Amino acid sequence: MSKAFARTELLIGPEGLAALEASTVAVIGLGGVGSFAAEALARAGVGRLVLVDHDFVCVTNINRQLVASTSTVGRPKVEVMRERVLDINPGIKVEALQLYYGPSSADGILSRGLSYIVDAIDALDSKVDLALRATKAGIPIVSAMGAGNKFDPTRIEVADIAQTSICPLARALRKELRRRGLEHLTVVFSKEPPVGPLEAGNPCLSDCSCPRKNTSWSAPRAAPGSLSFVPSVFGLVAASVAVRALIAGRPASVGPPG
Repeated sequence: MSKAFARTELLIGPEGLAALEASTVAVIGLGGVGSFAAEALARAGVGRLVLVDHDFVCVTNINRQLVASTSTVGRPKVEVMRERVLDINPGIKVEALQLYYGPSSADGILSRGLSYIVDAIDALDSKVDLALRATKAGIPIVSAMGAGNKFDPTRIEVADIAQTSICPLARALRKELRRRGLEHLTVVFSKEPPVGPLEAGNPCLSDCSCPRKNTSWSAPRAAPGSLSFVPSVFGLVAASVAVRALIAGRPASVGPPG
């Protein structure tokens, strides 16, 4: 696969490429943010991915998730993502874990020799738990904030969570982490004020065409609006933070490696 990463090597050199190949990155959450992050990491030359998501592809995912197409609706997201990255790089090592991240599954996920974590989880309690455990274990992590109800990908930034503004999820996460003694976390967030969806409700709770429509949906709440070009940029930016840190051989940084 040397030719597949020849253009990458021109930019980061053989040492950088070797550093990525020797790295193990976990992407937790494979929705609109995490699916793009996982694919970007695979295309960058990361040697091993640990993919974590408990959910199945829904028809309403098609507007923004790499795992979602008419042929994959109803399939586990981790399996679809695993097939995609193996098709990109047959030499990559992939662990596909169809699990919900939480206190009961955390140890089994974080004990896999991780070099870096990309947090693309939606649920606040899981994001808090992951940030605390990763920090305690010394595993560098970048956490994606709210990508829903946004139009403008040019408002996306990377910062320490202490320096975030506008984003409601970042505000809530910052408060919970501070309450537990964690002041610093590298995050991807948007300074664009969220726009409320035109209609409240959950499109998966009525007139659903998914094969699994009779099973309970993973998030029975009002769904945020979304567009293809905002969550994807969140994921690509998160992947860039991880790749730059791995090349530099240091923990997460809010800027390019020095």
